Amino acid sequence: MNEKRILVIAGPTAVGKTEYAIEAARAFNGEIVSCDSMQLYKYMDIGSAKPSQAERSQAVHHMIDFLDPREEFSVARYQEMARRTIDEILSRGKLPVISGGTGLYLNSILYDMDFAGASGNPGLRDELKAKAAAEGPESLHRMLSELDPDAAERIHPNNVKKVIRAIERLEAGEGRVRPFDGNISENPDYDPLMVCLTRDREELYDRINRRVDALVEAGLIDEVKKLTGMGLTAEDISMKGIGYKEIIEYLDGETSLDEAVDKIKKNTRHYAKRQLTWLRRYDRINLFDLSAYLTDQEAKRGFISWLEKKL
Repeated sequence: MNEKRILVIAGPTAVGKTEYAIEAARAFNGEIVSCDSMQLYKYMDIGSAKPSQAERSQAVHHMIDFLDPREEFSVARYQEMARRTIDEILSRGKLPVISGGTGLYLNSILYDMDFAGASGNPGLRDELKAKAAAEGPESLHRMLSELDPDAAERIHPNNVKKVIRAIERLEAGEGRVRPFDGNISENPDYDPLMVCLTRDREELYDRINRRVDALVEAGLIDEVKKLTGMGLTAEDISMKGIGYKEIIEYLDGETSLDEAVDKIKKNTRHYAKRQLTWLRRYDRINLFDLSAYLTDQEAKRGFISWLEKKL
């Protein structure tokens, strides 16, 4: 294994990234670096589907459970912390296993993105307003989805002002993250093996639905109540994640619990679809179909065997 090698295990939500990352870390002397924008927050264990203590005991995990949800956090800060962590793991002769589905965070590791001194484009706002007027607000929302699927998930297409502000911010600094248009170059410090775990759509959607039910059963509502008791509201970035915003609507009396749970399932399925679209655009991505195996154990053996030939 060369000294720059890193393993990226990506895929849609609920596909099984956590357990397969643990398998890989155990098999190849690795440590896991989370690439999930929600799992970095403290006190948000259930809704973020954060690895359990039992799972964390099986492999060293980094970049999870360290940030107060009331604290602001940027892609630039994630990039600095994640790269420092990866370099430290490599320096000890171990394999960094990057696991998660947040495309913007993944790009910040894989591509040379300089966030320092970013400045906005004075003419961009007028250009975006004209685009919205001519083509409709959905055109801007599609543009935002290309730049940052997570932001697009949080912001309603009809909220043109917020969509424009998000695009301005991304284009000013965090927006230079698109490896798909040739504007940025790969980070030469790493040699990534990129894997996107996939499942048949019906199987994936069933896993999503069952996981949402399990999260509610595990105490998601009480978790959100504790967070709002800490002073957090629907306006906080940390609370705009799927699972949290819908439960806040329920607690505020805007929906019934059944409606909130159904909405979580629907929004999660839509998010998974966007994640797959994003990941499939990486030139070097390897799709690994877990549904091709009869059992989870067979899939894990097949995955490790496949990695042995690639690493």
